[in-house]
Amino acid sequence: MPAPKITTFKIKNRSGYAAICDCHLTEGRSKAEALSRMAKALKRKKKAA
Repeated sequence: MPAPKITTFKIKNRSGYAAICDCHLTEGRSKAEALSRMAKALKRKKKAA
């Protein structure tokens, strides 16, 4: 199974960054934090399935 594509972007009207992947949205103060939170969200999705 290929790795999912994670898109990160700067939030315009807030301080911080967001990451979107497989119908998940996470936010963080930096790109690294947003990606770290996304990794945790994707792990939870695999456990639930």
